Amino acid sequence: MFGKVLIANRGEIACRVIRTCRRLGIATVAVCSEADRNAAHVEMADEAVLLGPAPARDSYLKADLILKAARDTGAQAIHPGYGFLSENDAFAEACAAAGVVFIGPPADAIRAMGSKSAAKRIMEKAGVPLVPGYHGEDQDPELLLSEARRIGWPVLIKATAGGGGKGMRAVHSEAEFPAALAGAKREAAASFGDDRVLIEKYLVTPRHIEIQVFADQSGQAVYLFERDCSIQRRHQKVVEEAPAPGMDEATRRAMGEAAVKAAQAIGYVGAGTVEFIVDASPEGKGAFYFMEMNTRLQVEHPVTEAITGQDLVDWQLQVADGRPLPLAQDELTINGHAIEVRLYAEDPDGDFLPATGRLAHLVPPMGPGVRVDSGVRAGDEVSIHYDPMIAKLIVHGADRDEAIRRLQAALADYEVAGLKTNLAFLRRVAAHPAFAAAELDTRFIERHRTDLLPGPVPVSDRVLATAALHRLLVLAGATAERAAASSDPHSPWAIADGWRMNAVSHVDDHFRDGEREIAVRVHFHAAGYGVSVGEGPERPVRATIEADGRMIVDLDGHRFTARVAEVGTRVHVWAAGEHAAIDRFDPFAFTGDEGAGGGRLVAPMPGKVVQVLTEAGAAVTKGTPLIVLEAMKMEHTIAAPVDGTVEAVHYAAGDLVEDGAELIAFAPAEAKA
Repeated sequence: MFGKVLIANRGEIACRVIRTCRRLGIATVAVCSEADRNAAHVEMADEAVLLGPAPARDSYLKADLILKAARDTGAQAIHPGYGFLSENDAFAEACAAAGVVFIGPPADAIRAMGSKSAAKRIMEKAGVPLVPGYHGEDQDPELLLSEARRIGWPVLIKATAGGGGKGMRAVHSEAEFPAALAGAKREAAASFGDDRVLIEKYLVTPRHIEIQVFADQSGQAVYLFERDCSIQRRHQKVVEEAPAPGMDEATRRAMGEAAVKAAQAIGYVGAGTVEFIVDASPEGKGAFYFMEMNTRLQVEHPVTEAITGQDLVDWQLQVADGRPLPLAQDELTINGHAIEVRLYAEDPDGDFLPATGRLAHLVPPMGPGVRVDSGVRAGDEVSIHYDPMIAKLIVHGADRDEAIRRLQAALADYEVAGLKTNLAFLRRVAAHPAFAAAELDTRFIERHRTDLLPGPVPVSDRVLATAALHRLLVLAGATAERAAASSDPHSPWAIADGWRMNAVSHVDDHFRDGEREIAVRVHFHAAGYGVSVGEGPERPVRATIEADGRMIVDLDGHRFTARVAEVGTRVHVWAAGEHAAIDRFDPFAFTGDEGAGGGRLVAPMPGKVVQVLTEAGAAVTKGTPLIVLEAMKMEHTIAAPVDGTVEAVHYAAGDLVEDGAELIAFAPAEAKA
């Protein structure tokens, strides 16, 4: 076995590989960009090598620098993780030429699956079922349009290289096709350096089910069962589970054998995932079609590990070292059910746009059957340069019902503050009746959008009371500590019981919940406190802060545990399974000119301008695309909110913009009248 392995990646997957290497007694080398000098994976590894500036193209995608790092540190093998260079055939060849083992498939296998069009031609010859579509090399727009007509609307435009939903557009009519094709090609070129696309029939009720395959250097291959990855946003997975709900043994075997056939058709070695799309409509009768093969370890591999009891990174290391597969097909069994959700820094209410910022507070859940894979810690930054995933939460239970209960409990216990996340959204998914009933397809979020994205919900009196009491208890504790440390601990100035000369014994706090402003008054009594929220009556309350920071609150006879984190004026409260964030404010403070603003279109996220579609003086109608931003390799189009006139364009293609930057000065038509 290897004595030292370099991990050519960052974040969660780098930490994941390091953990297995450490268990096996293998030394590890991390690589990092300047933005990641103090990252978790750098601290975990035995050694670390700085590659270059923060942008991935100047660091994690620099194959020559990574190989130099391997040579300089004496690493015998390189684990590419996923993303970056993991599916780069040229990098795999460069490793072989340098005498370093690439822990992944041969370059020829990567090349064969690197183009979705070429992959589907290979699968067709191997007898693997395909979705009707066009996978040719001719990229003439008129030809692509005619092929789309032949296939029949709706169709799906997909980049032939890469994955993760980048360079993908669903098109429901001929009128939409030209703009969708241009956008898909532009995004594909930015993400993969290749703007070629293919066209496929867009199934109306599809399930996304993938098979984990493994092959060794002698040609033996097995499948480690399936994962259902149907719940997605922006064509990217949000929830994954294994085994797939409702999967019968005959279909499982048929899909598994087809996946093994696909792997053997290209001489595959190592871990890979064969992705199928399954027609879940009554007419489709569960027919499955090859979609693509990912020639690497997948983000969602932990659910497969949970149900099989196997360490897939360990398997990768053994196969790369020339050893046979650890188990044969008939030795693999399914134990229970596992679910993984991806915790992202993003804004679900803002079309799931990525968010950036500092993780001011981060407390992951713990407990039986709960696993958290993460590459960040409290205090770390989520930046524009890399994927916004904070962590993967994986739960395992004896059956799906138990796994769902553990998922709901773990999500309720997860604490994140400092930036926007999809945590509340994940809680709603886990609690949705359709999820419990396994009514899954790739339009799950779209179909249940009203339930999953209900918009702002007013915070409860429980949250407001807890926030006010927390501040009071913290101040009282600090006063008591100062008194105990002073030369006169019995001084009347050290008493924190709420007594005021010539004043009522209460304190007022003020919070803003969206547009709503609420006053909370805490009354001091000999036997505890009273609290009144807004115009509501005074209610008895008792509260203490424990040594571990938890609050024990008894409000109206209801006792619950809470935790509070204050980030500037933002107060985050976790109380009895509820999480809310409110702003504390001083009603007498000067707020400045609140009337400023006017017709301004601002960046909803930090990113890069990739296309300007208008100019100063242009008269536009509502919905007209004006400017296209790219963040984390995903595009977002800024459109005219109403009819009006573009007065000025402040940025050009290629410019970097900050969150909230004014992109365009815009005069609504009403203002011109």
